[in-house]
This record gives sequence, structure tokens and C-alpha cells, in this order.
Amino acid sequence: MPPRNQAALDFLASRRSLPAKTFTAPVPSRAEVTEILAAATRVPDHGKLEPWRLLVLGRPALTGLADLAEARARDLGGDAEKIAKGRGQYDLGHLAVVVISSPVAHEKIPQVEQVLSAGALCMNIVSAATAAGWGACWLTGWPAHDATFCQQAFGCTAGETVAGIIHIATAPVTPPDRPRPDLAAKVTWQGLEE
Repeated sequence: MPPRNQAALDFLASRRSLPAKTFTAPVPSRAEVTEILAAATRVPDHGKLEPWRLLVLGRPALTGLADLAEARARDLGGDAEKIAKGRGQYDLGHLAVVVISSPVAHEKIPQVEQVLSAGALCMNIVSAATAAGWGACWLTGWPAHDATFCQQAFGCTAGETVAGIIHIATAPVTPPDRPRPDLAAKVTWQGLEE
């Protein structure tokens, strides 16, 4: 039997998603964010292709994005609710890491696997930030799926998409656990004895 890392399993079994809107200052320093990103980027490089890029945003940048989201919502004829949802995470955010999926033409690595690599990186950042003691929450929202907003806000080019916006800051007291998926309803077993 391979060696067991019980501490890692306990961490994953007890990790909870916390709402980013409940986060407060302080936020990790640049050195602490670098440590989180170094841990998170070790694995989802997908054959050394690294089909993603990262943008780290502090409070002043997030404030500017809130204004940009509002302007974009108005351009689209959005109502007060769309404007509020567009501004929301940027108005309330303290620090965020934007994970941009940047797939490239490759003869052996399909584009879908490259996009999934960016998603895996989002989860790794959430896990690394949580392990470092911070609150972390993976969000998107309608602006993250609007090509014009993404080009203006994040410099996204054709073919690039936002995989996630990971908010990192001080989390409130851990809330009670919520119901988890029923594995019996979600897992099908084939060829493996009990």
C-alpha cells in the first residue's frame, strides 16, 4: 500500500467554500500570494504547455473593474440588478487572482484539456490559499463571460476566456458545514469489488 498523507486528506475533507462577500482585510502580501501561486501552479501545467495566465488584482484595480462592469452593463441595456451583479464582487473584493484560459494549437493536447487545466489551476489556488490560512472563493459572474469586458478588463485576446476569479482575504469564522453530494447517487462502480 502506498504511503498515506492523512493531513492532506483531512484538509480536503474539511475545506469549506466561504462567500467572498464576507471576506475582510487584511489580504496576503505579494510574497504570500507568490507562495500560494507557486504551490498552485506546480501541477496543472498540462505537459509543460501552461495554457493559462494569471492576473493579480489589488483593491484599486478591483474598484476600477467595478466601474467598468457598470459601464458595460449600461452599454448592454442592463437594469439595476444586472449593474449590481456586475459591480458586486469587484466592489466587495480585496484581492483577486484572475485565471485566464489561454489554449494554444497543439497536435497532441486537445483544447478542452487545456481549458480544464485552467479550471484545475483555479481549484489549486483555492486549496493553496486555504491551506495558507486565508479565505478563498472561486467566482465568475456575467462580466467574466462577456468578451468585451474581458478584453478591456483583463486584456483577453481571441480564444482566451476567464476560468475563474479567485478572491483571497481574511475569512470570517468558519460556518457550519452544508450538505454534501450523495456519492451513492453520483458514482457508478464498474469492475471494482467492494
